[in-house]
Amino acid sequence: MPANDANNQSPEKAIIRSAVSPDAGQKARFDAFLLRKYGRVFDIVWEKDENLKRGFILKAADDIYDWTPKGRFTQLAEMLEDLARGDDEDDIITLYKDSIFKWEPAVNPAEEGVVLSVGDGIVIADGPKSAVYGEIVVFESGVKGMVQDLRPDSVGVILFGDDSSVHEGDRVKRTKKTAGIPVGEAFLGRVVNALGEPIDGQGKIKASDYRAVESPAPDIISRQSVDTPMNTGLISIDSMFPIGRGQRELIIGDRQTGKTTVATDTILNQKGNGVICIYVAIGQKSSSVAHLVNSLKKQGAMDYTIVVCASASETAPIQYIAPYAGAALGEYFMYKGRDVLIIYDDLSKHAIAYRALSLLLERSPGREAYPGDVFYLHSRLLERAARLSDEKGGGSMTALPIVETQAGDVSAYIPTNIISITDGQIFLESNLFFSGQRPAVNVGLSVSRVGGAAQTKAMKKAVGSLRLDLAQYREMEVFTQFSSDLDEATSKRLKYGKNLMELLKQPQAHPFTLHEQVIILCAAIGHAMDEIPVERILEFRTEMLRNFELTEGDLCRRIDDTGVLSPEDKEAIVNKAISLAEDKIKRIAEHK
Repeated sequence: MPANDANNQSPEKAIIRSAVSPDAGQKARFDAFLLRKYGRVFDIVWEKDENLKRGFILKAADDIYDWTPKGRFTQLAEMLEDLARGDDEDDIITLYKDSIFKWEPAVNPAEEGVVLSVGDGIVIADGPKSAVYGEIVVFESGVKGMVQDLRPDSVGVILFGDDSSVHEGDRVKRTKKTAGIPVGEAFLGRVVNALGEPIDGQGKIKASDYRAVESPAPDIISRQSVDTPMNTGLISIDSMFPIGRGQRELIIGDRQTGKTTVATDTILNQKGNGVICIYVAIGQKSSSVAHLVNSLKKQGAMDYTIVVCASASETAPIQYIAPYAGAALGEYFMYKGRDVLIIYDDLSKHAIAYRALSLLLERSPGREAYPGDVFYLHSRLLERAARLSDEKGGGSMTALPIVETQAGDVSAYIPTNIISITDGQIFLESNLFFSGQRPAVNVGLSVSRVGGAAQTKAMKKAVGSLRLDLAQYREMEVFTQFSSDLDEATSKRLKYGKNLMELLKQPQAHPFTLHEQVIILCAAIGHAMDEIPVERILEFRTEMLRNFELTEGDLCRRIDDTGVLSPEDKEAIVNKAISLAEDKIKRIAEHK
């Protein structure tokens, strides 16, 4: 631009809103302030605002200076809020008094914007110009939101409240803070929403700390290898697909195949192990969550569990933020050296909520209408699960994300994304479930990439060739289902396989201890139950475990305490199981 054009350019406007027009002396002081602040001259324009009985609001260069009583009170409130987060709680009253008497309002720019449109929990606002992604903003009504979309001339905000209280033309103000959630020991046993607010009717929760919902995952140096078991109490999982503390193991399957049951049984199995459990319900019916909470209370599991609920009736922004809020709660305990188990139920609905947000924010849809960053959505969440190094306290967070498939299609977009992020998956098959095999774990498609590293020595010795035997049985069953004439060897293998499948059945809310699993597996792999009718296997299993508890208490305690199974103990278990099986067969024959 030529120099003479630049010199002839009209000065930028600065707007003063007040009830009374400023006099010449006040305008001079405004000119001096703006020149000192921005190094250039502004054309000051006055706009009458009858609502501002006292004070004024100055807008210059996208900055807002609120010099009204309400604006100065907001400054004072923010100062006191920051003071309350300090460490010196004993002398907080004295600090409050000193701070209030010494406080003087400052001339601080409060960046603001104006709401252009609102609907479906999404706000498009003209400004604040310097807002950053993930920042919390506050609207005139007090409703908070999070910046989720940055554009050249506007920002997209997701609301954490009722959008009926936000209207076009309302002002929106920056807070320069990222979204966070209160955390602490007091949250144990409580049901909270995605913002950390209690929804169980048991009163307020006294928080110990405040954590950002979005935190970077621990780096490689801060981690150590996964080698400590996180037992689920389910034989079919602990024996063949072991889960370690700090692992991410996906639970995947069609609707109504027992995915949540596997997760809740794992919570029940942590009783007395010192593990903190967090259950995040995303997009579920409130009645289902209430039923689950009641079940946990009856079993005494709520004492070490936190439930984060973003039900189906909640808006998409609340459902979107819920798993990150749960992870923040888990990290509070993990960084204090504790072991945490967190369940995301389920990430399919989480992805759907994020897709709704993205489409409302007018982002370009990709495969299955999901935005391109949906992979990053879940990877940055699940990468926060880790087992920390001893230098970092040695705590761990184990993640069990749940994903729902349609007609068993694991090749869909969201399932393949999360399979590639996690360290293995437990695949629950519909056909197995409806045939009465529960938990309905598919041996062929399930896998744990941590493997035996997270298994006790006792379990490794007891499990033997279980997975191979089951895989051979499933294959043989398919080929022989239409055959009427089978040789003796094939018939024996089929019966052995049926007995194994029957033995892996487990009632809901009945996890097995380590010694119970070891005894059951040793007896099965040692062919102690081969001659027992399939329909009497579960009955025999119960009798056998009861007998071992009564007569072999030292052996049971030794397995639980040491996690080791000596060859002599294994042989003793097999021999005793064979003897008990023979007695059972005799009793069955006598009753015929």
